[in-house]
Amino acid sequence: MRELAERARNGDQEAFAGLYREVYEDLYRFALYVLKNPHDAQDAAAETVADAYASVGKLRKPEAFRPWIFKILTNKCKRRLKEYSRRDVELTEEILSGEILAGEQDTDLYFQVRQAFFSLEWEERLIVSMKIFGGYKSEEIGQILHKSHNTVRSRLSRALKKMEEKLR
Repeated sequence: MRELAERARNGDQEAFAGLYREVYEDLYRFALYVLKNPHDAQDAAAETVADAYASVGKLRKPEAFRPWIFKILTNKCKRRLKEYSRRDVELTEEILSGEILAGEQDTDLYFQVRQAFFSLEWEERLIVSMKIFGGYKSEEIGQILHKSHNTVRSRLSRALKKMEEKLR
């Protein structure tokens, strides 16, 4: 990946295409777990790739391509989450009647877990999402977020304890 990033940084379009193939699936999966919307996740991942392509020449360390592109995605997801909180949601009959959750076996538990998750701070939700839903290791999360893996582990542990307390 380092070699591809070096070549992409020097303007090689094929090298950037190779980098794209390496990371796109992970970018999409991460965005989906954070945003919870397939269309928004696709948009965020696509915008991230477009921005990365436009600025890959500014990449200082080719070996840091993966954390660099995930930082771009993280910022895009943050912006979208802020947009979500500003949107007015129309309460339709479907939502009010609970029909929208017809596939859930235990809707009460579903809402409690969701509420506990969204009570966490942004960074805590990000770490929990990456670890639990994305399957990333603490070292990988630390690299992406520019934190030590021990910091990631302790923040993950605290976040899960907070959720557990909310669920009692």
